Amino acid sequence: VITRPEMEIGRYHWMYRSSRPHRYHHVPALRGNISPLGIQGCFECCIKCLGGVPYASLVATILCFSGVALFCGCGHVALTGTVSILEQHFSTTASDHALLSEVIQLMQYVIYGIASFFFLYGIILLAEGFYTTSAVKELHGEFKTTACGRCISGMFVFLTYVLGVAWLGVFGFSAVPVFMFYNIWSTCEVIKSPQANVTVPGDQICVDIRQYGIIPWNSVPGKACGPILENICNTNEFYMSYHLFIVACAGAGATVIALIHFLMILSSNWAYLKDASKMQAYQDIKAKEEQELQDIQSRSKEQLNSYT
Repeated sequence: VITRPEMEIGRYHWMYRSSRPHRYHHVPALRGNISPLGIQGCFECCIKCLGGVPYASLVATILCFSGVALFCGCGHVALTGTVSILEQHFSTTASDHALLSEVIQLMQYVIYGIASFFFLYGIILLAEGFYTTSAVKELHGEFKTTACGRCISGMFVFLTYVLGVAWLGVFGFSAVPVFMFYNIWSTCEVIKSPQANVTVPGDQICVDIRQYGIIPWNSVPGKACGPILENICNTNEFYMSYHLFIVACAGAGATVIALIHFLMILSSNWAYLKDASKMQAYQDIKAKEEQELQDIQSRSKEQLNSYT
């Protein structure tokens, strides 16, 4: 005769067959000359460490550091050369370009702040990449994601998006001096080798800096023509400033690409953390059900022993 406790045990065994605790088998010890601290152990440890490295975040961090370094370093030197060219050839009166000098000096201080901020921000994003990679790799272990960690990841997504939009503006702004210097350089090339369809003599070909709005219209001389303009193009200040502005513009573009890369990584990591939190909640519920099943089984066994 099957008693009621036996029927209850059989019913729970049938309903929660997949919830039975796993049985762990004994792993035999290594034999021979190979020890747990030998070559295989070091190799496995290295593979485990390399598996936890966020390579995408590492590449984005290197690209971000390189772009910001090129933009800040080359932009700072190029602005200094631009002021020197204006003071020597286009605006001999200090009061005419005093405002421009103050603006350029302010921009140089801003460059210092940008370099410092992005150095710290890149390290923080790389650390966040290590954090989220560990959360995904050790999802079934003792690692637990928290609501605060997911909130911080979401905040980084928003902040990186804002910085990416801002750097798009910086990239466009950095292309303006490149365009100006290119116009001056192309004019000098026409003076050096006049084209067949150019009817104006070389000494009447001029570049007026005042039309760009960087110096007022009452600046003297304000423009350079013919051999004077050709001599300006042959100076080291013009050559270095022109090429440094090009490199600074390329650095701004690289920074934009790095921030877009960071944005994709952070969005993906935030989605992983969100799934991890759901998985943790599921595992907690499953563990609670298994504990309740074990309690029921233990009580049923006690009742069965009391009946027998």
